[in-house]
Amino acid sequence: MRLYVSQGGVGEGEDLRNAAMRELREETGVTSAEFVAEAPYWLTYDFPSQARERINRRWGTHYKGQAQKWFLFKFAGKEEEINLLGDGSETPEFKDWAWLLPERLLELVVGSKKPVYEQVMKVFGPYLQADAEEGDGAGQNETKAKEHAESTPV
Repeated sequence: MRLYVSQGGVGEGEDLRNAAMRELREETGVTSAEFVAEAPYWLTYDFPSQARERINRRWGTHYKGQAQKWFLFKFAGKEEEINLLGDGSETPEFKDWAWLLPERLLELVVGSKKPVYEQVMKVFGPYLQADAEEGDGAGQNETKAKEHAESTPV
């Protein structure tokens, strides 16, 4: 199993947090999400060479990786709201979804992205821990925080 989180591009002049919410809605149908935190800096990684070649061939570009701005949202809805067909405005990108503990996230992430996810966990870890300590059930068996990455090829 490989893990991916919702991510996407930012329109010209679009506010980054609004873009994150838009991408979340387009890809998962979720609109009941509360903003928790924003990573204070952009995180970057290079594509593995085979992926870079495939991406550049497909898009006719010369990208070497991505710069990502991460946001943490807390899901405030009911699970029935989650719809992997999204809001119908985009081609579905996901086959399945699951609530995961942060530790499990790091075990499942695609290898080339692992350093970025480790940084994300350092930035958002205190928020996830605080949520678990509040006793709202999020930290007992699963975390119901939704990580969302806004990606821009570099």
